[in-house]
Amino acid sequence: MSKKNNESVGFKGKIVQKPKNMWATIKRLAAYIKKSSFMIILAFMATIIGTVMQVYNPKRLGAAITLIFDGLRQGTGINFDQIGIILLSVAAMYVGIFIATFLQQRIMVLVAQKSTYTLRNELKAKMNQVPVSYFDKHSNGNLMSVAANDIDNIVTNLQQSLTDLLSSIVLLVGFFWMMISISPLLTGLACLIIPGTIIIMIITTPSTNKYTKAYYKSLGELNTQIEETHQGFSVVKSFNGEDKATQQFDAINENMVKTGWKARFFGGIMMPSMSLVQNIIYVLIAVIGSVHVVAGTLLIGDMTAFLQYSSQFTNPIMKILQSWGNFIAMVASAERVFEMLDAEEMEEYNKEFPNHRDETAKVSFDHVKFGYTDEPLMKDFSIAVQVGQMVAIVGHTGAGKTTLINLLERFYEIQDGGIRMDGIDIRNVDRQSVRQRIGMVLQDTWLFSGTIYDNIRYGNENATKEQIYAAAKAAYADDFIQKLPNGYNTILNEEADNISQGQRQLITIARAFVSDPEILILDEATSNVDSRTELIIQSATKRLLKGRTSFVVAHRLSTIYDADRILVMDNGDIVETGSHKDLVAKSGVYADIYNSQFVQKSIA
Repeated sequence: MSKKNNESVGFKGKIVQKPKNMWATIKRLAAYIKKSSFMIILAFMATIIGTVMQVYNPKRLGAAITLIFDGLRQGTGINFDQIGIILLSVAAMYVGIFIATFLQQRIMVLVAQKSTYTLRNELKAKMNQVPVSYFDKHSNGNLMSVAANDIDNIVTNLQQSLTDLLSSIVLLVGFFWMMISISPLLTGLACLIIPGTIIIMIITTPSTNKYTKAYYKSLGELNTQIEETHQGFSVVKSFNGEDKATQQFDAINENMVKTGWKARFFGGIMMPSMSLVQNIIYVLIAVIGSVHVVAGTLLIGDMTAFLQYSSQFTNPIMKILQSWGNFIAMVASAERVFEMLDAEEMEEYNKEFPNHRDETAKVSFDHVKFGYTDEPLMKDFSIAVQVGQMVAIVGHTGAGKTTLINLLERFYEIQDGGIRMDGIDIRNVDRQSVRQRIGMVLQDTWLFSGTIYDNIRYGNENATKEQIYAAAKAAYADDFIQKLPNGYNTILNEEADNISQGQRQLITIARAFVSDPEILILDEATSNVDSRTELIIQSATKRLLKGRTSFVVAHRLSTIYDADRILVMDNGDIVETGSHKDLVAKSGVYADIYNSQFVQKSIA
C-alpha cells in the first residue's frame, strides 16, 4: 500500500505522508508519555480485559442456545438455573466491557492532553529562542499549522489510535482463535475476507489517491483565487475584470466537481464492496455450517457463535487499517513538531567580549561585519551615536538600513566587530535586557485583538492607569480614544481595522511612550495617512524623540531635516554623513535622493 513520494494510503484511501525516521520519532514521542507509564499500562490492561470479554461473550451465548436446543430436542426441558447463570455471566461481561472501555478512554484522554500540554509549552518556548532568520525561512502558515493542526492530530490519535490498534489486534486474534476452535473449515471460509479486502483496496486505492490529490489541489487553487479576488476587489472592479475572475472560478470549480465526485466514488465504493464480499462469505458459512449442524458434527450454539464471530471478523481488520493510517499520521505530525523543536536556537556566547566603559557614546558600531549569506553586506561598519542624538538613516532599497536596526536589536548576530551600549558589548548581556532599553515605532503597525488600553500597556505591563492615560495624551491619541463609544475599553478586532491607519499609528506611539525607552527606533510612520493626520503623528513623534537617543529610518527626507546626523547608506556601508544642509551642499548621493523627491513632489 505504499505510494510514490513517500506517501502511504490509509483507510478509505486517505493519503498519509510517511515519516522520514519513523522509529526514532516514535521513541522520542514515547518519552513524552513516559511519565504516565502507570496510567498507560492501566489503560492497556483495561483494553485487553474488555476485548477478551468481548471475544468470549458470543461463545457463552452460544452455550446457552445449545442448552435450550438440546433440552427441547431431548425432551428433558430447559435448565433455567444453568441458563440463568450463563446469562448473568454474559450481562456481567457486558458491564465489564463498558467499565473497561470507559476507563481506557478516560485514562488515554488524560495521558494525551498531559503529553501534548508539555509539547505545546516546549514549542512556544522554542519559538522565543529561534533567531529571526528562522521566521524568514518558514512561512507563518506552516508554523501555525504545526502548532495547531499537528499538535491536535497528535492529541486525537494518541488518545484513540493506540488503544484502538491494540484492541483490534486482540479482537482479531481472539476471533480467529475462537472460530478455529469451533470449526477449522468454516474459519478458512471466513478468512477469505482478507484476500478479498486486499483485492478491493488494490483496485480502488490508486484511483482514490489520484483523484483525492487532484481535488485538494483544485481546492487550494480555488481558495487562492477567491482570496486574491476579494483582496483586490476594487482593482477587479476598476479594470472590469469580473467576467475573467468568474471564468477562472468556474473553471476551477468545474474541475473540483469532476475530481471530487470521482474521489468520493472510489473512496466510498470500498465499504459496499467489502460488505458484498462479507455477505457472500456469510451465506456460504451459514449454508455449510447448517449442513454440519444437521449432520450432528457441529453444535447449534457453536454455529450461532461462529456466525457472530464471522460477521464481526472484518471489523478489527478495518480498524487496524484505520488505526495504522492514523498512527502513521500522528508520527508524521510528531516529526514536524520535533523538527521545529530541533531548530537552531539563537547563539548564546560563552565568552566575554571587550567592553569600553570609558566610552562616551550611547551606541557604537565598531568595525561590524555581517551578512545574511556567505557574501557580507556590512564589511567594516563603524558609527558612534552620542546621548540624545537623532540619527537618520537613508538610502535606496537594500542599502542596509533595516539591517542596522536588526543588529542593534540583536535579531541577528554580527560576525565580527562589536556593538556597544554605554560601552558594554550587547553580546555580554541577555537579549531581553538589550530590548528593554529600546522602543520601536514601525511603519507597519502591529496591534492585537483586545482593548486599546491593553494595546498601549503592552509597552510596559507594570504601567499604572495614570501612566497609560498620560502616554496616550503625549501621543495625541487621547482625544480620538475618548470619542469612541467605549473609550479605552474599545475592542480592536483581529486586523484592528475598526479604527483608522493614523489612529493605529498613534496608539503604537503611545505604547512607545509608556515603555519610556532610552533608545528609540522609528520607521517612517506617515506614508499611508492624510496630511492632517501626518502632522499629528509628526508632532507626537517629535515629542517622543525629545531627550532620547534615536535612530530614524527615513523614506521621505522632509521628516529628517532637523536630524543631528544623517547617515547615507549604500551596500551596507556609510557613503555620506552630516546634517541636511551639509549633505545637500555636497551634491552627492543624498542630494540626488533629495532632488529626485523634490522633483517628484513638484510634478505631483
